[in-house]
Amino acid sequence: MIRHIETAPGLAPSIGPYSQAVVANGFVFTTGQVPFGADGVTPEAFEDQVRTCLANLRSVLDEAGSGIDRVVKVNAYLTAPEQREPFNRVYAEFFSEAKPARTTVCVSIWDISLEVECVAVLGDLPEAKGGAA
Repeated sequence: MIRHIETAPGLAPSIGPYSQAVVANGFVFTTGQVPFGADGVTPEAFEDQVRTCLANLRSVLDEAGSGIDRVVKVNAYLTAPEQREPFNRVYAEFFSEAKPARTTVCVSIWDISLEVECVAVLGDLPEAKGGAA
């Protein structure tokens, strides 16, 4: 069964023909979240933009029946190399316990400073076996 999440509470309306997330086979695949609040306004400071992106991501995951603690893969798109350190500081606030696999690249994207998407699982994650490598 496939379920489409068109929007989530607190998000600005989508600007194109896509779902905010798709739930399929026990996974949630999100659309890239951008730093627009529910009012469509982008915060001034970059770190606040990161917080808005990740809060949007959390809202979509919650609406899909998952959560930020169940994220297994993140793709982050920044627009300038110097954004990496402030991005990492804020990212650690959201992913302090669970540290998903992540790809971060620097690209030119429209008129926004960053975009973040992820894949998460539904339900609880199984206990890790064997500890850290």
